[in-house]
Amino acid sequence: LSGFPFFVSSCKDGQMEAKQRIIFALDVQTLKEAESLAALLKDHVGVFKIGLELFVACGPSVVEAVRKNAPHCGIFLDLKLHDIPETIKGAMKSASTLGADFVTVHTNDGSALLKAAVEAGGASKILGVTVLTSLSADALKEAGIDITKFKDPSDLVLQRASVARMAGCAGIVCSAEEAALVRKEFGPDFLIVTPGIRSEGDAIGDQKRVATPYEAIRNGADYIVVGRPIRKAPDPIKAAEKIAADIERALKE
Repeated sequence: LSGFPFFVSSCKDGQMEAKQRIIFALDVQTLKEAESLAALLKDHVGVFKIGLELFVACGPSVVEAVRKNAPHCGIFLDLKLHDIPETIKGAMKSASTLGADFVTVHTNDGSALLKAAVEAGGASKILGVTVLTSLSADALKEAGIDITKFKDPSDLVLQRASVARMAGCAGIVCSAEEAALVRKEFGPDFLIVTPGIRSEGDAIGDQKRVATPYEAIRNGADYIVVGRPIRKAPDPIKAAEKIAADIERALKE
């Protein structure tokens, strides 16, 4: 992690501050909203996530716009790329040129796709998306997964994490429910990013496998992806600070 410039001024003894572990999801539809949130939260989170909704609406220019408003924060380009290896190579070269610190690629088509992403990724860290947090155990069979071999999402996450690791990915995206298993299996040098984060009492929405910030970090996550609990809070800054405090508590314990 020491290679990322946005951590240099906020790390102590090689350790990230709690707030640097927050990836804020810019799940909005306009450039104006993204710029406003980046400017508001730049000193309270570590990374800004640009996903499909915003990227499709605004195009690659949104990356530079977010960086301009939050120059010391990282950029997580969450496009969940999924295509043939040669197409992935081209897409990753473009993403790397944009200066994305993290880029997501689906793991469900095996190592060829992932190796292509790593090869073309340049300085961007490739994260393999294992099993979406919107999927429950019941959905695996419908998706064509062999439920005699993968009885629940955690079995499938571990298998796909293994493929991602062997392909050279910097880490994976999985729910907090699987984070402890992944950390135990792959050790401290494999990044774990956990979406599906909700504060106590928040509505779950379209997510199935969710956790609080405290639970996710205790389970071994390096970063947590937080959107609605901050964005829809009456005071987003206070919400981000509370999440950072929960992370700090989990790290101390």
